[in-house]
Amino acid sequence: MFLISKLVEFLLLPSNLIGFIAGLGLLALLLRRPRLGRAALVIAALLLAISGWTPFGRAALMVLEDRFPQPKLAEPIAGIIMLGGAVDTHITAERGEPTLNEAGERITAVAELSRRFPQARLLLSGGANHVLTAQPVTESAVARDLLIGLGVDPQRIELEERSRTTCENAEQSLLVAKPNEGGRWVLVTSASHMARAMACFRAVGFSVIPYPVDYRTRGAADLRRPVDSIADGLQALDLAAHEWIGLVTYRLSGQTRALFPSP
Repeated sequence: MFLISKLVEFLLLPSNLIGFIAGLGLLALLLRRPRLGRAALVIAALLLAISGWTPFGRAALMVLEDRFPQPKLAEPIAGIIMLGGAVDTHITAERGEPTLNEAGERITAVAELSRRFPQARLLLSGGANHVLTAQPVTESAVARDLLIGLGVDPQRIELEERSRTTCENAEQSLLVAKPNEGGRWVLVTSASHMARAMACFRAVGFSVIPYPVDYRTRGAADLRRPVDSIADGLQALDLAAHEWIGLVTYRLSGQTRALFPSP
């Protein structure tokens, strides 16, 4: 299922899909099918312009980010779970230095929450989810080193290093945490990822409080703001598509009970 989901996502991401259509157009021209070739290239150019220069990607991302508002937390908090996705294990392994990626706010948010709630358990969930290469380190292990560097007591940190997908995050976190009935657990992940994460945690019966971070949109004003470049617009659309594809795939495969879970 893991390999299939990765393949589906690869084929359906807007940037890849545009590339496939353009490649088809070039191949058709080489095979002396000019009408098909020109049509495919025109379609690819239009999709690239629409994806990159319009606020479509931001709008699709904003719907995800606005689904779960950030809560006002108060004691008691039994535990804090951070999902993998905030570090780059490839660069970490090659350079020997723990490396954050664009979702690095997950790390700083957990560090801050650990100070606000000093009695809470800290659970980092995320293994090595790469398809073609084996990684000597897991996402959770790298995140642990970064949190320790930010002053978090290493004795408080627990690792879940088996999961490769969001629903596996939920399943394995439940096994490691073994939450007591009535215990309040906080789930930290990127705002655009929170809907998919909540769908998975609810499916396994792990009640958590969503704490979204790592916002990429500023609100309705973003829909009127010019896109800086095609690359920026396409990146936003790819990120949104990644989450929407995940939501649909999980629901169709029966791993979740709701396509777009409610707050």
